[in-house]
Amino acid sequence: MYTLYYSQGACSLATQVVLHELELPVEIIDKNTVENFHELNPAGTVPVLVKDGIVFNEGAAVMLHILGAKENTLLPQNTDTDQRFIEAIMFANATMHPAYGKLFFGANAISDEVAKQAYFEASAAAINKLWAIVNDRIGSQNYLFGNNISPADIMLAVYSTWGQYFPVDIKLGENTERMIKNVQARESYKKAVAAEAKNAAKAA
Repeated sequence: MYTLYYSQGACSLATQVVLHELELPVEIIDKNTVENFHELNPAGTVPVLVKDGIVFNEGAAVMLHILGAKENTLLPQNTDTDQRFIEAIMFANATMHPAYGKLFFGANAISDEVAKQAYFEASAAAINKLWAIVNDRIGSQNYLFGNNISPADIMLAVYSTWGQYFPVDIKLGENTERMIKNVQARESYKKAVAAEAKNAAKAA
């Protein structure tokens, strides 16, 4: 049994979706309900994954650990293909995620409303350039790598929901929107969202 510490709607949602895709048992715990969370991760970020007393931190590293837990189709074993899938995971985690992170930073760090909006719009322009890359990569396919879903598809689908919290125009592109709908229609995604909502309802 895995234990996943999360924040609702955060990147940890992608971790939970992948666990469900691989049919790995997981208990989820909202990090905000844990007094000693910083003992698990001094950085205070999610996801944090615990298995057999071993704590795993950092989103991409946690994702790769899960993918290595059992044989699966989410991360092909062919060396060349495997490398492309890992590159896509890193693009999602180290490029797209921080781009959205700037929006959250601006919301908390900038008090002047005019300056804040200008910062939001500049950040959104950078995000839109990244989504254009994703949109071109998908093309007419259902996912980044054809008809088979990848961890990067799941991660990007989660990140795509974050733009709703800011007064900006995020342009995903038709191909990207199709991919996101495909991801969000999967039972693994719906199960993960429902589990977080259930915990939130209990805490309310």
